[in-house]
Amino acid sequence: MKWNKFRIKTTTEAEDIVCSSLMDLGIQGVEVEDKIPLTQREKEQMFVDILPEIDVDDGVAYISFYLEEDEDKEKMLQAVREELKEIGTYVNVGSMEIEESQTEDVDWVNNWKQYFHQFTIDDVLIIPSWEDVQPEDEDKMIIHIDPGTAFGTGMHETTQLCIRQIKKYVTEDTEILDVGCGSGILGMLALKFGAKHSTGTDLDPCAIDATHENMDVNGISRDQYRVMIGNIIDDKEVQDQVGYDRYDIVVANILADVLVPLTPVILNHLKTGGIYITSGIIEEKEETVVEAVKAAGLEVLEVNHQGEWVSVTARKN
Repeated sequence: MKWNKFRIKTTTEAEDIVCSSLMDLGIQGVEVEDKIPLTQREKEQMFVDILPEIDVDDGVAYISFYLEEDEDKEKMLQAVREELKEIGTYVNVGSMEIEESQTEDVDWVNNWKQYFHQFTIDDVLIIPSWEDVQPEDEDKMIIHIDPGTAFGTGMHETTQLCIRQIKKYVTEDTEILDVGCGSGILGMLALKFGAKHSTGTDLDPCAIDATHENMDVNGISRDQYRVMIGNIIDDKEVQDQVGYDRYDIVVANILADVLVPLTPVILNHLKTGGIYITSGIIEEKEETVVEAVKAAGLEVLEVNHQGEWVSVTARKN
């Protein structure tokens, strides 16, 4: 099935009003492109390792919407133009140019699966839930993973750095906390390595469903791995649920700019002698994180690199 795509050139000043008006006309969803700087809250909620580079805000916004191929596009475009003209009487809507194109219907939720295939990290086989384990791999430690719409397959260097450090420090008595657990891969692997219990927190509600589904596939019960949604940095309720002086290992594969305010908070949740494993750090931010870790009173044990990525491991003495 093909869709007709319409891209309106307007202003950042008018984008919210234009979006609302399009919805009122019966358009089900819109895409917005602009160069408005991200707020700190938005940065924290972006589940990526590097924030996108955004040019200086030029006040221009592009708003796109889609119509089914058999829908009366001329009737809808006429209504859109009339609405834009009305909005233009009280706010600057810019040129109001409308660019038309056509696009194929794509299953965006599942299309990424063609790029994710089984791979190994040392002696661990990480395999998509839709692929089969080959006979020659049956002697490996195996973890099945389907991240769904949550972040985390294990393919990224930052995750691999965490996996190796968890394996190095985990014991049969380990209680581990994964801040930003995504698909649950680190907490599940910790259990596979012998940890006693895992806890995960994440800002994305999709993380709970993704983690629970992956736990089921890997035979991990709910009493082995607890997952909750919320920001442990500033949400007292989440901090209380997570528990204090409880964890032998805390792992955080997050942006460096989030690790800085997170680190002093984590001190409250680590046991004395507990290990703090961080990753998601680009090389340019290495010293920033190292200094934040030291400033919190932690002893830096290791700084490891893979590609352009860095992991800092420290201990609470």
